[in-house]
Amino acid sequence: MIILTRPNGKTFFINPELIQTVEATPDTVVTLINSKKLIVMDTPEQIAERFIEYRRKTLVPFDLQKMD
Repeated sequence: MIILTRPNGKTFFINPELIQTVEATPDTVVTLINSKKLIVMDTPEQIAERFIEYRRKTLVPFDLQKMD
């Protein structure tokens, strides 16, 4: 999950795997795979960085040696 900020300043978590596109129009509009659109205060660059960090954390190879 990544955290995003609504225009009213409240934060929420979203599964980034549900994001289809992020665009600045000038508001940042996040379009989900179900075509729902969300307007957020975060920039597209911030969202991209959070997605990259999410992928780094979730795609780390499973290390069997740590189970010993």
